[in-house]
Amino acid sequence: MKARVTVTLKAGVLDPQGKAIEGALKSLGVDGIASVRQGKVFDIELDGDKTKAEAALKAAADKLLANTVIENYRVEVLG
Repeated sequence: MKARVTVTLKAGVLDPQGKAIEGALKSLGVDGIASVRQGKVFDIELDGDKTKAEAALKAAADKLLANTVIENYRVEVLG
C-alpha cells in the first residue's frame, strides 16, 4: 500500500527557505504571492494492513521524519 507523510513547520516558526522562495517567485513576476511556507513530503510503500501501517508511519514521523518541536506532520494511507 502507498502512504504519504507531509511535514510542515508549525505556525510561528521562522521559515527562511520559504521567504527565499517567496522572493524568487516575486522576482520571476509571479503575481499574487502573499507568503510561502515550505515543507517535506515522503511517499512510502508498505506491506500490511492500514491500521498497522498508519501506526508505524506515525512512529517513524515522531522518531525520524519530523522534528516535532518545530514541525507538524500528517499521515495519509492512500491504499
